[in-house]
Amino acid sequence: MTSIPEALLWCLSAGTAAAVVLAALSIRARGQRAGLRSRLSAAEEQNSATLHSNTELSARLRATEAEIRHLSGTRLPDLTLALAHPHVSVPGLLDARFAGTETDQALNAVLEQVSDAITKERARVDAAAQSTLRGATTTIQALLYQLQSALQEMQHRYDDPNVAQDLLNADFLNEQALRRIQATGVVCGAWPGLTREDSYLAELVVGATSRLRGYERVQVSNQLRDPVAVVARAVEPVVIVVTELLANALHHSHRELPVIITLQQGNRGASVIVDDYGVGMHDDELKAAMELLSGDNSVLLTQLGDPPRSGFAAAGQLVRQYGFGVHVEPSPYGGVRAVVYIPGDPLLTVLDESAQPMSVMAPLPHRSGVPDRSGVPDRSGVPDRAGSALPTGTTTPSPAPAAPAAASYEAPVPQAEGELPRRRRRKPVSELDESAPRTESAPPRSPEETGSRWAALQRGTETGRAAAQSEPPRSPEGNA
Repeated sequence: MTSIPEALLWCLSAGTAAAVVLAALSIRARGQRAGLRSRLSAAEEQNSATLHSNTELSARLRATEAEIRHLSGTRLPDLTLALAHPHVSVPGLLDARFAGTETDQALNAVLEQVSDAITKERARVDAAAQSTLRGATTTIQALLYQLQSALQEMQHRYDDPNVAQDLLNADFLNEQALRRIQATGVVCGAWPGLTREDSYLAELVVGATSRLRGYERVQVSNQLRDPVAVVARAVEPVVIVVTELLANALHHSHRELPVIITLQQGNRGASVIVDDYGVGMHDDELKAAMELLSGDNSVLLTQLGDPPRSGFAAAGQLVRQYGFGVHVEPSPYGGVRAVVYIPGDPLLTVLDESAQPMSVMAPLPHRSGVPDRSGVPDRSGVPDRAGSALPTGTTTPSPAPAAPAAASYEAPVPQAEGELPRRRRRKPVSELDESAPRTESAPPRSPEETGSRWAALQRGTETGRAAAQSEPPRSPEGNA
């Protein structure tokens, strides 16, 4: 009887223990499930972050590839174009998020390296081209000078007017070729090619005019107070610059309109002012012209256009080398005004007109109210190269326009053989009979008339020399 309660007690104890064990196992299982759920949640969050990071990385990679394609397809071609044409702009980044980043710095480094490489290569190629042109133009220029000397000798040798006219035409064409070759050589760094002596500024302007087609349209007004001259080393550079400015004025104005040149003297130098009535220049054209004429920057041949326009570039080179200045601006006549300023120190001097007379082709100065200077030659009676006066009745080119009435000059007086002409003072026009009729200036002569007059002058000169030497005049065919 006592064994039954004990058995029940043991069964009850075993059941209680089993219940405790089961409860413990249940709690442990719930804890494991909670930990697993937390780990799964963390894994899901990590996977989501990884996926988002991968998406951002892929987007950034695509944006970088787009920037590289933009660099190679747009920015580099525009950069090469901008190096030749500064007005072309180079675009920036496609995506502003790259601004200031390492990617932006790397792309800018590529642009700088490409720019430096292109600039150096262009300079190297242009220097080689200039060297080739410099050698070619120097040789051609020397040959053209020899041809010019030969033509001048032939002009003195032959007396036939038709031959003289043909020689003048050939000499003028040779002068055109020489001017263009000379300007191209100067742009390429060559020396102007001529050595001269100190020359009057008025003579230089006339010499520059004679190198151009349409020279009969040029009107020169000499307002110099003194017999101003340019020193020897700057004579040819000044002639080249004035010639190119005149060429520009004649080319861009109607063939029936004049081009006015005024010679002015200031306190510190002299100026050659060229005014035309042409089409003028726009602001951007004036700016580009001033950049070329200033001579501050080196000029590449590829910057001169197609075909190259070397006039202003050559003037800029000479301005930088010799120290005078050129300025262009709108003219009050509607065209363009170009001013060549020549400083008195060290490019100008004053010559003695009695020792070195001015050419008869140079315009007389308008020295109204200025006291008379001794030794000013009379332009109507200048001896020829041999020192003998022209024979009576010889047709000569008409002299330049006379000076104003207030200026007084001296007329030549008889002198001994071999002695330089002496001049006596001529009474001013204001003291003469003012009721006398005034002669009007003759209209511009054609090149044919000018050639015939020079031919007649040469015939008269040769006849006078032959008569002075008691020899019969030469035949029209020249020296046999």
